[in-house]
Amino acid sequence: MINPLHLRTLLEVIRRGSFAAAATQLGYTASAVSQQMASLERDSGVRLFQRSARSVAPTEAALVMARHAGKVLTDIDALLAASSRTDEGTRQELRLGIFPSLATHVLPRLLRSPEWPGLGINLHVSVGEPQQTIGGLRSGGELDVALVYQVGQSGLAWPHSLNRQWIGDDNFRVVLPAEWGIQPGSAMEAAQLSDMPWIMHHPGTSDATVIERLFASCNVHPRVAAYSDDFNATLQLASVGLGAALVPELALRSRPHNVVVLDVPEIRLARNIFALLINEHQGTRVKVFVDRLAAILQEVTGASAVDPTP
Repeated sequence: MINPLHLRTLLEVIRRGSFAAAATQLGYTASAVSQQMASLERDSGVRLFQRSARSVAPTEAALVMARHAGKVLTDIDALLAASSRTDEGTRQELRLGIFPSLATHVLPRLLRSPEWPGLGINLHVSVGEPQQTIGGLRSGGELDVALVYQVGQSGLAWPHSLNRQWIGDDNFRVVLPAEWGIQPGSAMEAAQLSDMPWIMHHPGTSDATVIERLFASCNVHPRVAAYSDDFNATLQLASVGLGAALVPELALRSRPHNVVVLDVPEIRLARNIFALLINEHQGTRVKVFVDRLAAILQEVTGASAVDPTP
């Protein structure tokens, strides 16, 4: 019989690309992850990884299993949540902090879904940037869960007493004004963008520092046309020709029609999205809620950023 815990570990190995990275995320040792995957291979009767002295690579069978595992685990969690509601006969209050683009493009999909009424959650939402919502998780705070992002190794910090669960990545893309005449989806080298006017984050912010270092490593030296920490404003300014910008894919879901999204292989950056939870509030329903948000995030960001239709 397949252990659901091993399926969760398999998903993390596929997401992270190695046993060691999955172990770090899950709080295991790499040896424990390897043992779990070996057990999953025995229980399923299929080979999941090609192993060599230096690396492991998932087989096609592992990728197929991972695609189905997410739904299986969600169904298991939903069954546990339903059992919990039967036992408790009450709904659970959940005070959620969430950043704007996740609140705009991911959370409403869950709230509109047929499964939402059955989760048994009374949701109270506070929309704000991570620095705001993390403060609400501290002792005596007003939040139970905060959905936050971290760009690179930026300076975002949270109390060690919180439990962190990675739920997905939101990749940045280069956008240009359509009036500049560059075709959508064009592949460009970073050097071609060097002398263009850019819309940048305000200096001194953690995101700005990461982006400045990335640009410097690509030998890109932008001429700053504007400073903006609001992606909706950034997109509107780009649409009228003010400058190029780096914008995450979630924000591109509501981009104006007259901006162009480019692929620049040297410019690779993502917002790593986490759920931060206070330990005493980690019930089954909260876990189901976070897992469903993660699944919807994957659906949204897995779609082409060139086509932002929800």
